[in-house]
Amino acid sequence: MGITPFSKQELLPQEEKLEVAKHKSELFIGIPKETSYQERRICLTPDAVSSIVSHGHRVLIESGAGKHASYSDKDYSDAGAEITSDTKKVFECPMLLKVEPPTIAEIELIKPQTIIISAIQLKTRKKEYFEALKKKKITALAFEYIKDDDNSFPAVKSLSEIAGTASVLVAAELMTTSNSGNGLLFGNITGVRPTEVVILGAGTVAEYAVKTALGLGASVKVFDNSITKLRRLQNNLNQRIFTSTIQNKTLLKSLRRCDVAIGAMRGKYRTPIVVSEDMITHMKKGAIIVDVSIDTGGCFETSEITTHENPTFVKNGVIHYCVPNIPSRYSKTASLSISNIITPYLLQIADDGGIESAIRCDAGLKNGVYFYHGILTNKTIGEWFDLTHRDINLIVF
Repeated sequence: MGITPFSKQELLPQEEKLEVAKHKSELFIGIPKETSYQERRICLTPDAVSSIVSHGHRVLIESGAGKHASYSDKDYSDAGAEITSDTKKVFECPMLLKVEPPTIAEIELIKPQTIIISAIQLKTRKKEYFEALKKKKITALAFEYIKDDDNSFPAVKSLSEIAGTASVLVAAELMTTSNSGNGLLFGNITGVRPTEVVILGAGTVAEYAVKTALGLGASVKVFDNSITKLRRLQNNLNQRIFTSTIQNKTLLKSLRRCDVAIGAMRGKYRTPIVVSEDMITHMKKGAIIVDVSIDTGGCFETSEITTHENPTFVKNGVIHYCVPNIPSRYSKTASLSISNIITPYLLQIADDGGIESAIRCDAGLKNGVYFYHGILTNKTIGEWFDLTHRDINLIVF
């Protein structure tokens, strides 16, 4: 009997391990012109479009969409985008990118099963918006809900950084005599008392407002009811500043002396009113209030929504700046910021083989989905608008 070169075990059929390759998908992205009042941003910069097109995808942009962010049609065309003046054609793309959520009229133009990536701005939504998405079996992702690896919300954080920095720059502008301010220079000039700033809140907006104010040499006081947030703020600044919980007596004393008060608080539904009208009557004449929280109601009792065209009003001798959507004032910076966040996700969706695979692979992206093929998957929205909702983890797994 001849000797076989193989053992008995080796002659038995073996299981074969096959590597299952992900099939890349090609994206066709439509970017319509923003129609919402005061919205000047765009989701993708020409550089981002160039990167997406070089990966084999198509981008269709409505003519003039980047104009208010200082990007021309030629910039986008040179980057490889297709330009059209036909709004209907853009809304027929299988994937849509918008800064503001689409209007009911725009949803009518959208084809069924389309993917929409935009902000959601829950406070301005109505029940009909969600019913329209359901009817068209749309999959919708919100910038505000997409989570990063560190469990933070990158889009919210980024726009909060802009709003915080801008609030101080706006205040500095309003303090000049030409803007009916007190004619003070925001900062710390030798021999002159530094500008005194009171900031309500200790989140990202407040942190960047503090950094900017300190950078200009101001004296800053921060009020928040969360000791944890105040401690984190101190640690992020690497220096000690005046911090306090919100106590009327201490707050009133600080407001009486301050030149600028910035509202940077957030509430679960509506921002709590922290500063009463009576407190404002005790402030200096010509002092400045910048209420960044006006998007969610405002934290000063005298705050009323203003526009970028007419941004201020005077009440009790105090100049109020209450423009919602401050980042839109700096449309190019804000567009760059949104574009930097959204572009890697778009490329990831394509590499993973489409939105279905991408949300299976990335829990942070899955968190951004609030509508999945016409099914509402966000519990907060469901409870807020009394709509039926389902857990996305029971649909996609």
